[in-house]
Amino acid sequence: MSTVEGADRQGPVDDLLTTVRSGRLARIPELLAGLDAAQRRAALTALKALRKELRQEWSREATETRGRLLVAGAGCHAGPAAAATWLAGSDFGVRDWARNSVLHQVVEAQPVEWQVEVVARLAVRPVRNQGWSMYPVMEAVVRRTGCEVPRGETFVRGWTDRVSDFGSRGARPTLAEKLRQDAFTPVLLPELLELADIGWQLTHRHSPRSGDVWTEAIGELAAAGLVDRAELLDRCLARLLRGGKPADQRALLEVLRALGPTPAEYAARVRDLVALLDGQSVLAGHAQEVLAGLDEAGLIEPEVLAEASAVVLFRTEKKLVRAQLAWLDKAARRAPGRSGPVVLAAAEAFGHPDAALQERALNVVARHLKAAGEAVVAELRTAAEGLNPAHHQRAGDLLGAPVGGDGDDPDTGWNALLPPAPEPRPLGAPIGSAVELAEELSALLASQEPAVADFERVLDGLVRLTRLDRKALAEAVEPVRRVHPWRGTNSVGDCTPREILYVVAAVAGETPPWKVWDYLGRKGRSVLRGAHTTVPGAVLAARLEEAAWQVHHAGLPYLLATPTDATGALDAAELVERLAGYEAAGVKPGKADLSQALLRVDVRAQEAVLKAAEALTSPAGRWLAHWLRTGGLPGQPSERVVFAPGKGVRHTNVHGDRWWEEVERIAVAQPGIGAGPKGPGGERLPAEPRALLDGTEPSVARARTVYGWTWRPVAHWFAMLPWHREELAARWLDPFAGGADQDERGAARYLPLLAEAGGPAGLALHLALAYGLGSRHAEDRTAAVDALLVLAARGDLDGALLGRELGALVACGTVMAGRLGAALTTAAETGARATVWSVLGAALPVLLGEADQSARGLGDLIALAADCARRTGARGPVAEVTAAAERGGSGRVVKETRALRDVLAG
Repeated sequence: MSTVEGADRQGPVDDLLTTVRSGRLARIPELLAGLDAAQRRAALTALKALRKELRQEWSREATETRGRLLVAGAGCHAGPAAAATWLAGSDFGVRDWARNSVLHQVVEAQPVEWQVEVVARLAVRPVRNQGWSMYPVMEAVVRRTGCEVPRGETFVRGWTDRVSDFGSRGARPTLAEKLRQDAFTPVLLPELLELADIGWQLTHRHSPRSGDVWTEAIGELAAAGLVDRAELLDRCLARLLRGGKPADQRALLEVLRALGPTPAEYAARVRDLVALLDGQSVLAGHAQEVLAGLDEAGLIEPEVLAEASAVVLFRTEKKLVRAQLAWLDKAARRAPGRSGPVVLAAAEAFGHPDAALQERALNVVARHLKAAGEAVVAELRTAAEGLNPAHHQRAGDLLGAPVGGDGDDPDTGWNALLPPAPEPRPLGAPIGSAVELAEELSALLASQEPAVADFERVLDGLVRLTRLDRKALAEAVEPVRRVHPWRGTNSVGDCTPREILYVVAAVAGETPPWKVWDYLGRKGRSVLRGAHTTVPGAVLAARLEEAAWQVHHAGLPYLLATPTDATGALDAAELVERLAGYEAAGVKPGKADLSQALLRVDVRAQEAVLKAAEALTSPAGRWLAHWLRTGGLPGQPSERVVFAPGKGVRHTNVHGDRWWEEVERIAVAQPGIGAGPKGPGGERLPAEPRALLDGTEPSVARARTVYGWTWRPVAHWFAMLPWHREELAARWLDPFAGGADQDERGAARYLPLLAEAGGPAGLALHLALAYGLGSRHAEDRTAAVDALLVLAARGDLDGALLGRELGALVACGTVMAGRLGAALTTAAETGARATVWSVLGAALPVLLGEADQSARGLGDLIALAADCARRTGARGPVAEVTAAAERGGSGRVVKETRALRDVLAG
């Protein structure tokens, strides 16, 4: 081929590329039509290069260029697989180009086989950019060519979104009417039930009109015979049996109800219904109701009742268990010949943790035992051994033989089942190589909330290894820096352990901006602190800034403040040895590092350690010796403060996030720990840790101002004062309380950290624990139970104090009795019944004297107290219990207080 011919051949390609870069979109189909296969291949190479150029550019001009690039690439790809990959690119998703008529024109110009294959591939290709869907192109191809309707998830979701899009608010058809008119509906509607995260879309009502929500529309179409009703029933039940997110399960249950299966249809699917009894509560309730109706109509085998009871009677939901016992009772009344299987099935509930449900089951057995006959008595006696001791005497009288035997005697050894007190968790040897540090740094940055031990080891390793071989360390951490680059500033959020990247940047030779000037005595600002930095965040920032300065100058052999225990505690002998090493090397410690070491050191040092400290000659060594000899920071007791709506501090200051709720809150105030003993030369702690030690005022608004905008503490905060858990609890009591009276999530998971820390356990810590036990979320209550057991195992729990505060919180409505009962039941089931009784015994006077006696869960709480008192041999009358037991009526609270009174009377 001659040069002239080559130039002529490349002309149309250049014209296309020029148009893609800056021309009119409408010209592209015409230009593509003038290209042969070789020219399209040549153009495609250039188009891919242009796409790469645009990767990091997001201007308006770049967006327009991407649209032209998308269209041109669709016309240049001869292979369907590569074309589908090109069209599905998430970088094209800034604008909805799939609706553009020019793109449709280019796709339509391709061979039909190509179009069908591209659609088949796009229909199953996952969508990376949720706002980018090629569904309009796929739909146009399917309707135009008449090919088989794809059933891939991407196509089904696109169809669902398109049908659900009603556009303007003018006159429009309902969803049901749109589905009737759509030829895709018979094929795709069953596939809709297979999608994940579909719950909201299925139940979202587009208007008050009937048929304008998916669940109703599906029911209408199934009733009209426009879709295969049997297939929808089977698919819906199969999807429910597979499980999934609660929102999806509830929505699919609404679909099932909208389909309105007949008793005969349900009877044909009885095995699916029985399997649903083990599913989510709302599904189990529906299946139970349907099965009970089928049983009453005689449409299922009698054995199904026993099978269903074996599943339901072990569930924790009391409503389901009560309904199952009622179903058993009705079945035996309706057909006395079934009494034998009924009483044996009811006996399954004898092992239920709730004593009231055990009593209901015992009532069912008592009513139908005569009709059941002697054949079931032996098996019932065995099952009765699982009853609460409160029911043993009645069960024995009913079954004609003693039940429980010696098991009714008080067992004073229950607290032997307390978990052992936590052992120290050493940090281990320092990081020894650059490769090891890079690995631990990568794991640290990948964690959502790094552990204290991991962060401290990496920070110390950066300082150590920089001095040994800075070049090797910089090379080792470079891959980590590429994945986790230093942002350059932290003016928005709080300073967190992730800001260790600031120190890593200094290791790599990047001069830490601005803060270097501070160390040179010039004015500047910190890139680690912003308008929303908390006081603990400022303490951490000071340490990181100082460490960055030190690695920049390779000045320290190691850090002083690295803890020896995962709680943040630092062994005094280890700190003395580290300072002796500094003196031998002629190194002066940093202020932030030394102050954090003093706050972490265990002042309960032995005399030999004190003498070794007094042998140190540097100012830092003399300060440490004085610190240890004088006992370090003095602990401070907390003062109880009550915030009530309309009294004292305004409610909006207490609960800024949910100001509309009028709740009472118990808080604490503290005078502050103080700055600790000065060094012999007048040395004082820097400003950041001194702010950390400030007192709290009887105002949560003040605490928010002092400790910053964020309400939620994080793990490394607790490691800053590992010997002052009472002071920490006082400062961060607000988020612990928010878990109970504001339904917030997450803060209580730090209660075990406080329980494992050192120092006195006073009012603030017990009050934080009380709020945790009454938290809204189950995982927070579990964490509070763990903290309760740790405190009890270490001998630090004041059960009477905790009980009084819990009683007050229940009485004022801040803590719900039901939530508290669930938490303490969990604690009792671990074997710590004596601990639980020590708490409930102190709470009873307030619970029965001041709390609302109709409060939900109060009866369960008193029943738990009676069970713990019985099992631990607690004796001695409680005036409030006796008074409540003597009241008239047959309510749950009165009934349980009578049982508790009898237990306490022996």
